[in-house]
Amino acid sequence: MRSYGKARGATTDQPTERIGWSVMLSYSGSAFAAGYLCILVNTYVMKFSTDVLLIAPAVMGLIFGFSRIWDAVSDPIAGYLSDRTSLAFGRRRSWILASIIPVVVTFYMVFAPPALDTFGLTVWMAVAIIGFYTAMTVFLIPHMSLGAEIAPNYLERNRVFGYRHSFYTAGGILSLGAMYILIAAGEAGGPDLIRLRAPQLAIVAACGAVVLFVWLVWTVKERADGTGRAVPRPTKAFGDVLKNQHARRLLIITFIEQMGSAAVVVTALYMTQYVVGVSWLAPILILAFMAPSAASVPLWLWLSKRYGKMSAWVGAMLLTAVAFASAFSIAFMDDLHTRVMMILATALISGFAAGAGGTYSPSTQGDVIDYDEYITGDRKEGAYFAAWNLAYKTAYGVMLFLTGFALDFGGFVPNQDQSMTSKIVIAGLFSLLPAACNIVGAYLLTRFTLDEQECNIIKAHLAQRPRDWRPERPAS
Repeated sequence: MRSYGKARGATTDQPTERIGWSVMLSYSGSAFAAGYLCILVNTYVMKFSTDVLLIAPAVMGLIFGFSRIWDAVSDPIAGYLSDRTSLAFGRRRSWILASIIPVVVTFYMVFAPPALDTFGLTVWMAVAIIGFYTAMTVFLIPHMSLGAEIAPNYLERNRVFGYRHSFYTAGGILSLGAMYILIAAGEAGGPDLIRLRAPQLAIVAACGAVVLFVWLVWTVKERADGTGRAVPRPTKAFGDVLKNQHARRLLIITFIEQMGSAAVVVTALYMTQYVVGVSWLAPILILAFMAPSAASVPLWLWLSKRYGKMSAWVGAMLLTAVAFASAFSIAFMDDLHTRVMMILATALISGFAAGAGGTYSPSTQGDVIDYDEYITGDRKEGAYFAAWNLAYKTAYGVMLFLTGFALDFGGFVPNQDQSMTSKIVIAGLFSLLPAACNIVGAYLLTRFTLDEQECNIIKAHLAQRPRDWRPERPAS
C-alpha cells in the first residue's frame, strides 16, 4: 500500500454527499439509448450480414477487425480532445452534442443498406460499421468521463456507474424486441422482409436516441474545476496512463473480461440456432442474461459496502467461469429440452454475475483517475476512458475477427444444419473462451491494490490542494 501521509482532517469514513435523482436519471437515460444502439449492432449485425446480405463471415471479421485498428487512432484522439476542450458549454457536453447526428445516421446506415451487389454491400457495411463505432466513441468517452466527474466519492461512484449499467443493459433488453421482430420477419418472409423491417426499426430508435441525448446535454452540468487542467501534449497524457500501475492492470483485466463477454454476444445467435436448435430462443437467451445483470446492481452495491468491491468482483468472475464452462456440454446433448434449460441456466447465472463487472469496472476506472490526479495534478478522464474504451472495443473486434475465421475453419454453412465440428467450434467460442477469460481476470483482480481506504485518503488530499498544484520536479 502506498504511503499517502495524512491529510489535515482526513478520515477513511465515507462522505455522505449524493447525486440527485434528476441528474442520475438524465445521465442514465442517455446510457439507455446507447445500450439499445450498441447492443443491437453488436449482437445482430454479424448474423444480419452473413445470413441476410450473404457477406462471407471472414469478410465481416475483417471489417470488424479493421474497425478496431481504426479505434486505436480515434479513441485516443477523442479522449485527448475532450480533455482539452474549454468551451463555455462544457468539455464533455460539447462533444456529446456533436456526436448525436453522426451516431443516428450511421446506425440507420447499418440497417438500411441499398440494393447493391456483394462488393457494393461489403463497402457499404464497412463504411457504416466503422462510422458507427467512431461516432459512438465521440459519445461514450465524454459520457463516461462525465460520470466520473459528477460522482463526489468512492461509494457514490459505484452508484453512478451501477445505475448507468442498469439503464444501458435495459436499453439492450429493449433492443431484443427489435431483434425478435427481425428474426420473426426472417421466418415469415425471408431476407426480403428483414430488409424491409430493419430500416423502419432503425428510424424509431434513432429518434428516441436523439431525445435522450439532448436531455442529458440540457440537464447535467459539469464540474468547473476540471477545465484547463488537461495535459497539453497527447503523448504525455497517454504516457501517464501507461505509467499508472493501477491503470495498466485494469486495462488488461478489462480486455480479458470483455473478450469473454464479446464471445457470448457475438456467438449467441449462432449457438441458439445451430447448436441448441431453436433460432427464436436467441432474444430470450440474451434477455435471460441482461435482465438479472440489470436487476442485480443493488445487490452488488450492497456487497461492495459489506465485503469490498474487489472481493465481490472476483467472486462474480469465478461464478461466471463455472456457468460458462458447463455450457460446453450442450454440443453433446441429444435432448432439445435439456439443451434449452442448460443454456438458459447459463445465461441467468452469468447475467447475475455480470452486474458486478458492469458496476465495478467503470467505478474502479474513476478511482484510478483520482490516483493519477494525486500523482500528476492533472484531470484527464478523457484519456483514461479512451484507453479503456479502446480495450473494450478491441476485445469485441478481436472476438468478431476470430469468430469469422473460426466459423469458416469449422465448416460453417449459413442457414443449414451444421456438422459436429462446426457445432463444437460454436459451443467452444460461446462457453470455454469466456470461462477461461474470467478465470484469468479473477486472478489479476486479486493483485489489484487500490482499495476504498486508499481512495478516501487520496480524495482528502485532493480536496485540500490548490487547483494549480503540480508535482515538484527533481533538481537537475
